[in-house]
Amino acid sequence: MNDSGPEGGEVTAERPLPSRDESVGAVLARLRRDRGLSGASLAAMVGMSQPKISRLERGVGSPNPRDIETVARALGADEHLARDLARRTMVAQSQIADWRPAPDDLRGRQEIVADWDSSSGTVRDFAVTILPGILQTSQYAHAVLAAFDTLIHGPGGTSDERTILSAVTARLSRQEALTDPGKRFHMVIVENALRGPMCTPTEMLGQLAHLRDVAAFPTVTIEIIPEEAVVPVPFVHGFTMYDDQLLVIDIYHTGLASRGERDIGFYRRVFDAMAEHATDDIAPILDRHTRRLLAQIQRDLG
Repeated sequence: MNDSGPEGGEVTAERPLPSRDESVGAVLARLRRDRGLSGASLAAMVGMSQPKISRLERGVGSPNPRDIETVARALGADEHLARDLARRTMVAQSQIADWRPAPDDLRGRQEIVADWDSSSGTVRDFAVTILPGILQTSQYAHAVLAAFDTLIHGPGGTSDERTILSAVTARLSRQEALTDPGKRFHMVIVENALRGPMCTPTEMLGQLAHLRDVAAFPTVTIEIIPEEAVVPVPFVHGFTMYDDQLLVIDIYHTGLASRGERDIGFYRRVFDAMAEHATDDIAPILDRHTRRLLAQIQRDLG
């Protein structure tokens, strides 16, 4: 089976399987170069962004095996090779693993998550201490990302403000997915996250108002586990699930990801158990915290 190159020349699609010493991303990059395609040209062919093609070739961000297969076929790989590359990707992700794009690349992490948001039909997010990134206001996001930036670089080694603002902008742009009628977002939030000291009381009032607004979207379900709820599962950490095909757990210096069926099945049971103790009648809870914040602001003003 043959395919045509970009200039009409023939490219042989039947190829021996690459050595296991050559990564999946390196194979894709080699196939692209063999066809004389730029990353931008390939991105246009397969309906992906050029940065996403770059991440696939570099093996960054827990790539979707289906994306790997799509790109491989577009580059003239035969069915055997395309499926082998997709299978290798799936096997590599069968256990929870580090998915960081770079130790200090705050914006890069947001762009990876934006890809996951946009390519998923259903997103489930369980938040324990920090509100889900896709629900954050600019002030809240800035406080969170600046704090993590300080941890990454250590005392006195933080990024410049432009770097942090770039990451904030990338995080806020993810919210466009919330208005897509073909998607569903289910957020379960532990009430304690509404007390998080990530920003000033005035900024937190704006964050609570934003939660009210987003909760009215037909694509979004926001539920809160009240402080008085007795939950048999401990609140260890938050996590996000994409279409029950990808699990992501944020930790201090990076994130962990898995496409393994056992991992995803386990965390889906955890999510469902948490949701059983959550309420979608969030207005009274938000009202209570709004009054608390207003009282705190009044005390601070003397």
